[in-house]
Amino acid sequence: MKLLQDLGCKVVGIYCESDGNFPNHPPNPVVAENLRDLSKKVKETKSELGIAYDGDGDRIGVVDEEGRIIWGDKLLIILAKEILEKLPGSPIIFDVKCSNALAESIKKNGGTPLMWKTGHSLIEDKLRKEKSPLAGELSGHIYFADDWFGFDDALYTSARLLQILSREPGKKFSRHLSGIKQYYASPEIRVPAPDAQKFLMVEEIKKYFQSRYEISDIDGVKVFFKEGCKSAESSLEGWGLVRASNTEASLVIRFEATTPEKLEQIKKIIMEQVEKRRGINATAT
Repeated sequence: MKLLQDLGCKVVGIYCESDGNFPNHPPNPVVAENLRDLSKKVKETKSELGIAYDGDGDRIGVVDEEGRIIWGDKLLIILAKEILEKLPGSPIIFDVKCSNALAESIKKNGGTPLMWKTGHSLIEDKLRKEKSPLAGELSGHIYFADDWFGFDDALYTSARLLQILSREPGKKFSRHLSGIKQYYASPEIRVPAPDAQKFLMVEEIKKYFQSRYEISDIDGVKVFFKEGCKSAESSLEGWGLVRASNTEASLVIRFEATTPEKLEQIKKIIMEQVEKRRGINATAT
């Protein structure tokens, strides 16, 4: 709170007392339920935005003035636009779970979108190799290397977002995302998979889809549904991702589409293949 107050903000704090038992909710800003109280407080106090941090301060969660969650890929849209005004043509790095809207916005604003593997060390290493000024993940890890040191610092990310907001007094935070194409995305789905087998499982799923659709195997398999694909589902627009978790014995699965109906269709196509090979049911996180 002190940093934000020192920057001139009026701050309403909730759950700011240090307590390693986390009595209010787990300190994970990627889980929507954990942002429920923040969203409610923003609306009650008519605040301009709400900010949440994870336990060690390297991930950020944000809600807009209406209490709507702005996920990490949407934050990158806002941040990349500002950076590309200063550094046109720069590569902007993001992980495979991010929305198509991010890559589209980066291109529109004169940057080069670079999709990469999910994971703190993997993204940070890619940022340095590509000499990128900005990288980020859907999970809320944001890495600045234009005026910062290239590591994920949620407090610094807060300051950069507030700087953008302060440059146009009276402009609501949500308006910084106006004009962005609407996509519909699923939450992450995690399917238990033994560490010794999870990568082989992904490889088997990749073999099935690569002969039918355009895919990316940067991290797991990302299946692109679009006009002109080899399969009969060429009317679908979106993608499905299946990857092995870096941190637990599971497959991580996510979907995105241009309509809720197409999202459900893509989910059905992907999950049929996952469950056929696994013989287990999936649960959303």
